[in-house]
Amino acid sequence: MIVPASPVRAGPAGRPRPAGIARQTRDAALMKIDPIHQFNIEPLFTLGHIGNQTIAFTNSSLYMLIAVAIISLLMLASGSQLVPGRLQSVAEISYEFVASTIRSTAGSEGMKFFPLIFSLFMFICVSNLIGIIPYTFTISSHLIVTAALALLVFFTVLIYGVAKNGLKFFSIFVPHGVPGYILPLVMFIEILSFFLRPVSHSVRLFANMLAGHIALKVFAGFVAMLGFSLGALGWVGGVLPLALTVALYALEILVAFLQAYVFAILTCIYLNDAIHPGH
Repeated sequence: MIVPASPVRAGPAGRPRPAGIARQTRDAALMKIDPIHQFNIEPLFTLGHIGNQTIAFTNSSLYMLIAVAIISLLMLASGSQLVPGRLQSVAEISYEFVASTIRSTAGSEGMKFFPLIFSLFMFICVSNLIGIIPYTFTISSHLIVTAALALLVFFTVLIYGVAKNGLKFFSIFVPHGVPGYILPLVMFIEILSFFLRPVSHSVRLFANMLAGHIALKVFAGFVAMLGFSLGALGWVGGVLPLALTVALYALEILVAFLQAYVFAILTCIYLNDAIHPGH
């Protein structure tokens, strides 16, 4: 039986190259345009085992350490000069921004929680900004991370509120001036909303970062797909998706900061309930 010869193309140094190789290269490049792949948690090395469970150091752990290291360097290297430099200015602006947010929402008594709120704000803000850099990892795009931060705030509010106010803390579930015949319904709604705080607190941050990064990858993928599919004409047609990608990138920088601010100010509002439960 005679097998028909496959078409060939000239490869490097004049050597023939099958036409299928070029097609496979293009298909492989298009397959890499996957908006979900950027959220994969990959183990970097194994730390040990607990039973059948492997304890691994992952890319998520690495970027958490990077965020903490950047914040620590910013705070330690800023100095205390009379005329502040760039690092000291950033540190002082960050400090005053968080402090003014606490005072405006939880009062001067809320400043006792400044270390917690400042740490949450800086960690989320720095990790979000790092995640915008291409080929990096966004910590807050995983619900397990944002849920852990939200639960930390929730149990801090609950434990401090009961320890400071006793049973008076639960007066937050009984609004003043509510008629008795609808009081049970209002109390049920208040209790339900209180225990749903960690859900909304965590999902808001997670969903915004996840959706924004997917949109960025999709629009950026349009440019590559048009280029690989249509050649020079496709690269010209990719100008509009590229412009939209740049605009989305600028928007994501703003969202990275805003989501850290929203998380911090909601933490202040929740802590205000523990500090002043009757207000």
